[in-house]
Amino acid sequence: MGKIAAAVAGLVALLVLLAAAGAGSLLSGFGGGTQQPNSSALSDIPPDYLILYREAAATCPGLPWSVLAAIGKVETDHGRSTLPGVHSGTNSAGAAGPMQFLLPTFNAVVHRTPPPPGGANPPSPYNPHDAIYAAAAYLCESGARSGKDIPGAIKTYNHADWYVAEVLTQAQAYVSAAGLGAETAPDPAALEAINYAQGQLGLPYEWGGDGPAAGDAGFDCSGLTKAAYAAADITLPRVAQAQYDAGPHVPAGQALEPGDLVFYGTPKAIHHVGLYIGGGQMIDAPRPGKPVRIEPYRYVGDDFLGAIRPAVNAK
Repeated sequence: MGKIAAAVAGLVALLVLLAAAGAGSLLSGFGGGTQQPNSSALSDIPPDYLILYREAAATCPGLPWSVLAAIGKVETDHGRSTLPGVHSGTNSAGAAGPMQFLLPTFNAVVHRTPPPPGGANPPSPYNPHDAIYAAAAYLCESGARSGKDIPGAIKTYNHADWYVAEVLTQAQAYVSAAGLGAETAPDPAALEAINYAQGQLGLPYEWGGDGPAAGDAGFDCSGLTKAAYAAADITLPRVAQAQYDAGPHVPAGQALEPGDLVFYGTPKAIHHVGLYIGGGQMIDAPRPGKPVRIEPYRYVGDDFLGAIRPAVNAK
């Protein structure tokens, strides 16, 4: 009941703030999408921050507000963190404020793209308004405009594959096709599997490999997905074909969710599997010579077949 009450309270507060700000139009989609904050977003993101994420993202067509919000979550829990550098000073890396900007980077961004009125004068990385608008501008100039390269823009923000995976997963957890306040929450087993897979990024492809825990240097595609779900106490068959056959299958046309396994080939000749993390991306062990990495799950000339949702087996 506590979570439901928090979600309802968050929704009421959000609607009051939207009305007060004259920002009702923010509840419509942007950048060609119709992403709405679900109950997980409404209960987790402070209403004033949610308004800022949506307003700032709208200045960069193609940048989902959920990605901006996910960065705020991963960096400082939407400004709630009490670690050094969030509200004053800098952390050990020299980052400051709720969006954790290096001061030279922040100053350069706001010089190129000044935030709109409503923040500090001069703009400050500690001011949520200024920091969130600056983050949107930085992502936009780094590849997010028109949705050209969202993962690349995130990686510019923090040069780590695990960071890209974490942000994309969190962004997906904040939205739902069912609309504002939909009762949608990230599946714990799926998130555990993704967390494990993030930890394997960069390991080499090894045919038949089951990873360092099994004495192997790396993984092949199905060895990675099997190990990821084993970390969530879900047992999968060893090979991709058997994983696909085991299901449960995601109905054709239904939106993918983080943690789904995506397959390539034909129903009787599966040749590859990856772990979907949101934002159109997957973690997979592609092929010899290519390490475990993040890449789009759809690409020109692919033979994508469909997906299964192993996390259902944990419920």
